[in-house]
Amino acid sequence: MTIARTFSVAALLLAALLALPFAGCGTVASPKLALQADAQVPIWPSPPDPARIRYAGSVTGPQDWGITKSGFRRLIEVFTGSGDEHFIRPTGVAEHQGVLYVADPGARALWILDAAKNQTIKLVRVGQAALESPVAVAVRPDGAVFVADSRLKAVFLLNRAGELIGVAAPAGLERPAGLAYDPASQRLYVADSASQRIVVFGPNLASIRSWGQAGGGDGDFNYPTHLALDPAGTLLVSDALNFRVQAFDADGRFLWKFGHHGDGSGDLAAPKGVAADRDGHVFVVDALFSAVQIFERDGRLLLGFGERGALPGQFWLPGGIFINPRNEIFIADAHNRRVQHFLVNADPSREKPQ
Repeated sequence: MTIARTFSVAALLLAALLALPFAGCGTVASPKLALQADAQVPIWPSPPDPARIRYAGSVTGPQDWGITKSGFRRLIEVFTGSGDEHFIRPTGVAEHQGVLYVADPGARALWILDAAKNQTIKLVRVGQAALESPVAVAVRPDGAVFVADSRLKAVFLLNRAGELIGVAAPAGLERPAGLAYDPASQRLYVADSASQRIVVFGPNLASIRSWGQAGGGDGDFNYPTHLALDPAGTLLVSDALNFRVQAFDADGRFLWKFGHHGDGSGDLAAPKGVAADRDGHVFVVDALFSAVQIFERDGRLLLGFGERGALPGQFWLPGGIFINPRNEIFIADAHNRRVQHFLVNADPSREKPQ
């Protein structure tokens, strides 16, 4: 009886295995986002004006990035009761050469989604430390990634396989919240939100400079949360509770600013992620507005897109934003548990403010 039962189970396993298609054989997968089923893809501004921003898709987990599982893996999941993994509360995002990097404090994990290799890395430990609140990422040209953990008060550098390379300031940071990496100078910029300053690290991950203090003057901060570099190398800082964006040169010299508190178009209510497209326009994510606004450097509003909701192109407490050299936009839509993907169709400065 025991032999018959064992044979029977083995036969069932083999039959189920043969019934499952084997993914990953033959061609190499490429990122393929989960697009809307209908033809009404959201665009901004609304017709008849020319489209400047176009919704491209959403990523809720590896399966939406074109990553498939082998038949054997899916078979194991059938019998173990496990299934597809999904983001929990993504707050930071970056993309490099088809690899998507997502900081997910809800899952206490850094996700590295590599469609070309059909590989998912869900990193919950770095070295001997368990990640507690990974909130931001920045990527080097070689695919190595920096991840800031606000609770561990450190920034970790990992290779593309998720292996620890080094630690930036394991002591000295109070609450690292935002990251930006300059490949030209090999400098890492960190927004240390609780200490109201920007800290700069060199190629060896040693601190080489810092600036800022609590206040509302030029170069002062009131909880800086997100960073980005524009194509000219200007550092953009989301100065959250001063309700503005400040810009600095590579050495921390103040250049310009824009923004003020309010609830109208062009105002800022809860500025989070900041980024610049290849034309130098500044994109600011506003968590309270559940929208993204696009500005000129002088603060002139060019265009806004998004609203509160869970449909494509809508947001619920969005956070980080990343724009790659191809003008593709990735936004961490935290409470919708996804990363949304948009395309810049044309220069938004040609569009009237909404």
